[in-house]
Amino acid sequence: MRHTSVVHLDAAPSRVLPLVSDLTQYPQWMPIVHSVQDLGDNAWSVELRAKLGLLARSKRLRMVRTQCTDKSVVFERNESDGKVHSPWVLRISITSVDDASDVEMDLSYGGALWSAGILDKVLAHAVDQGKLGLVRIVQAE
Repeated sequence: MRHTSVVHLDAAPSRVLPLVSDLTQYPQWMPIVHSVQDLGDNAWSVELRAKLGLLARSKRLRMVRTQCTDKSVVFERNESDGKVHSPWVLRISITSVDDASDVEMDLSYGGALWSAGILDKVLAHAVDQGKLGLVRIVQAE
């Protein structure tokens, strides 16, 4: 499963970067991110939740920031239990457009839990709703 989404923000990249480079910020603007615990050393425990009618799915991931520049951020799943896990990768690109920013978020997932057709759509919808949340947070600053 892979989902790419772009949002235009009326804010300079320097205002956007702190909101997308620290996963503890995500619950305030990304509805699928239920909770985040900072583990230190650029690692976070992230609980994702999605609901479709009576069906609810929850997933806990240990995500590590593997890249962080003023133009891009990458988070990758990196569990510490020694087991093999399905990959989750979130790539964020920030492009300066005059005094504003275009933010592209590319989420890829290689497992089966969230890729059962309809759940792909739920996940994609949640990511798109996160764009609106990010706009709201930037406008409130």
